[in-house]
Amino acid sequence: MLAKTAKQTLDVELNFEEEDVPYEEEILRNAYSVKHWLRYIDHKAKAPNNGVNLVYERALKELPGSYKIWYNYLRTRRKQVRGRIPTDPMWEEVNNTFERALVFMHKMPRIWMDYGVFMTSQSKITRTRHVFDRALRALPITQHGRIWPLFLKFVQKFHIPETALRVYRRYLKLFPEDAEEYVEYLQSVGKLDEAAQQLASIVDNEHFGSKHGKSQHQLWNELCDLISKNPHKVHSLNVDAIIRGGLRRYTDQLGHLWNSLADYYVRSGLFDRARDIYEEAIQTVTTVRDFTQVFDEYAQFEELSLNKRMEQVAAAGEDATEEDDIEVELRLSRFEYLMERRLLLLNSVLLRQNPHNVHEWHKRVKLYEDKPTDIINTFTEAVQTVQPKLAVGKLHTLWVEFAKFYETNGQIEDARVVFERGTEVAYIKVEDLASVWCEWAEMELRQQQFEAALKLMQKATVMPKRKISYHDETETVQMRLFKSLKVWSMYADLEESFGTFKTCKAVYERIIDLKICTPQIIINYGLFLEEHNYYEDAYRAYEKGIALFKWPNVYDIWNSYLTKFLARYGGTKLERARDLFEQCLSDCPAEHAKYFYLLYAKLEEEHGLARHAMAVYDRATSAVKEEEMYDMYNIFVKKAAEIYGLPRTREIYEKAIEALPEQNMRHMCVKFAELETKLGEVDRARAIYAHCSQVCDPRITADFWQTWKEFEVRHGNEDTMREMLRIKRSVQATYNTQVNMMAAQFLQTNNNGSAADTGAGTDAMRQLEEKAAAKAAAEAAANKTKPTTAPSNIMFVRGETQGGKKDKENTVVNPDEIDLGDSDEEDDEDEEENTNGANQESNEASTKVDDEGLVMKKLRFEQKAIPAKVFGTLKPTNQQGDSDEE
Repeated sequence: MLAKTAKQTLDVELNFEEEDVPYEEEILRNAYSVKHWLRYIDHKAKAPNNGVNLVYERALKELPGSYKIWYNYLRTRRKQVRGRIPTDPMWEEVNNTFERALVFMHKMPRIWMDYGVFMTSQSKITRTRHVFDRALRALPITQHGRIWPLFLKFVQKFHIPETALRVYRRYLKLFPEDAEEYVEYLQSVGKLDEAAQQLASIVDNEHFGSKHGKSQHQLWNELCDLISKNPHKVHSLNVDAIIRGGLRRYTDQLGHLWNSLADYYVRSGLFDRARDIYEEAIQTVTTVRDFTQVFDEYAQFEELSLNKRMEQVAAAGEDATEEDDIEVELRLSRFEYLMERRLLLLNSVLLRQNPHNVHEWHKRVKLYEDKPTDIINTFTEAVQTVQPKLAVGKLHTLWVEFAKFYETNGQIEDARVVFERGTEVAYIKVEDLASVWCEWAEMELRQQQFEAALKLMQKATVMPKRKISYHDETETVQMRLFKSLKVWSMYADLEESFGTFKTCKAVYERIIDLKICTPQIIINYGLFLEEHNYYEDAYRAYEKGIALFKWPNVYDIWNSYLTKFLARYGGTKLERARDLFEQCLSDCPAEHAKYFYLLYAKLEEEHGLARHAMAVYDRATSAVKEEEMYDMYNIFVKKAAEIYGLPRTREIYEKAIEALPEQNMRHMCVKFAELETKLGEVDRARAIYAHCSQVCDPRITADFWQTWKEFEVRHGNEDTMREMLRIKRSVQATYNTQVNMMAAQFLQTNNNGSAADTGAGTDAMRQLEEKAAAKAAAEAAANKTKPTTAPSNIMFVRGETQGGKKDKENTVVNPDEIDLGDSDEEDDEDEEENTNGANQESNEASTKVDDEGLVMKKLRFEQKAIPAKVFGTLKPTNQQGDSDEE
């Protein structure tokens, strides 16, 4: 054999190709160089398979421990068998090559991995399993993580469940966190019992972390679904105990677990047991969501059970027995009973959530509308369960409704017992206990037991033996009930209806003494005394109420007191009435003063003196609210005109103009002017219009200026009309915000130290002129050498020469001028006035500054050049000569 191999080698050596010679020579010189061998192998890559394999074999003979050569050789051999049939001998040759390689490379996981994958592709199950087992034995445990995924992939690829189970069990000892994959595989191969066991162990392990991001609750649900839907395949677990353990563990997700437990018994064929589970579930869940889930499943189960049984009976036809019909009727009745109980069961869920919810107890009573026994039981359970400190709603309503139920059914003594028990409950608020007493008294009234009702109120209002504060919450409500206004109010009503005058008056006096009365109580007391003709006692009651309350609460008492007093005595007790009004108005706020002043003035008009009435009206104009002052002044004017005549109203108008705000002052001025016009005092009316015009912006109050204009048209002349227009322009200039803003900016630009001058109180325009002149003087020397013949393009506006010829180019059109339609006549009159010397100052700037700083301008204007000194640094584009500047 060795001779034969040597001969073959000799033949190969003799058959070298010419291009292989350099590589052979290098190998001869460096037989142990991996680099030279790999270079030779790359050269022979395109050679036939035997050629490149021979080079690999020669290289491995020299270097049997080279991982690089073995890895490339095995990869090359795997490529050579790719696409060949499984029975080709080359597959076995490659396997032998792997075995030879593993003699030297048994610690290399890459070689084992490639060998395992290669064997898996050959579908040789036993040999492949042996390869993986050898790999796990040969490699250190730190390298097993690279082998196990391939091993698991191999056992999952072929249907070898028993082998796969054993492999997975070995794998989980090293990697227990991958138990979910094992469970999935068990479910896929139908090993549900072992899958349930494995999943149960996962759920019991609190430290288990799912690689799929599942929570413990999700794993619980999976376990419940698995064991409930496969009752015949899961034998090793106690399903009922497991699911009930989940119920105790996950109290916020009970609906799904209860349904799983019931589904387990349904699939097991234990329908009665499943029905018991559903009933237990709807009687124990505490959320509406869980109840809805369980109830829907329960209803669906009953419906399917009924339908299936009906189908069986229908299929039997004539063979159906009477028992079958009875069973169908039984199942139908059970289903209907379940649907009828839905609202009651839902109410039970809400009460389990909060047993102190009063509103839900009332709803539960309504659900038992035709079942008196259940209603009594419900009320009894409710009043025993609900605690006053935890009650949601009004606890006393349960006792009241409980008693009313007995009353409705004619059991009055039982109703009284319930009310008596209700008055002993430790309510949180006194008003709740008061409501129970009042309802008890009303029940006695309905039963015509008037004396009993009075005794109840008398018992409820008994004062304790020691002093107790109504707002002291440390005391029980029973001890503080004696100050309950609700109880006292009803007591007073009962005494007023069924008692005597003396007892009723004692009750009202007691209410006042306890200082728990309201203005309405005082008014009721007064009316009660008046009905019995005790007028002075009624007035004393009003006065007690006035002493107890302050404004505005005392308004109704004063109103009733004064109205009743005036209605009874009129003017017979005038001084006393005046004292009452003075006392009322001394502290009366402005919001309520108008009514009482008018009532006071009416008293003086009807029974007193006119001057007193006018004095009251005069006081009222300043005592009422600002919004009501205008109306009060109008009433004052009207009354003064009726009593003293129109001339006496002038003082009132003058006072109103000074006191009223601008908007109302305008209307008052117009009325004043109209009055003077009626009296023939045209000049006085014009003066009033002129005074009012100072606060009338023409852009806003056009109606005022139109009224003045109409007045001048009727009663004035051209001079007065011109004066009115002049005042209008002056006022408009005052309100011209653009001019004011420009002046403020100009002042700010040139205000470099004039704070002291400004504080001196000098005129603002004069300061501007002085500053402009000072700056112009500083630049005068520099400007002397420059030509100044060109006229300035900034002009002052001054009046037009009325006697001269109009220059269209120099005439400034005034946009505020009002065309009266007779401008030609005015021009002629102006020329005559200039000829006669009546207006000597028309060629100068017709401006006049009054005491308030308002500039009054003429009707006609013309342009005139402005000296350059006025502008200072604001140098005009065309300067004038030195003579103009001087």
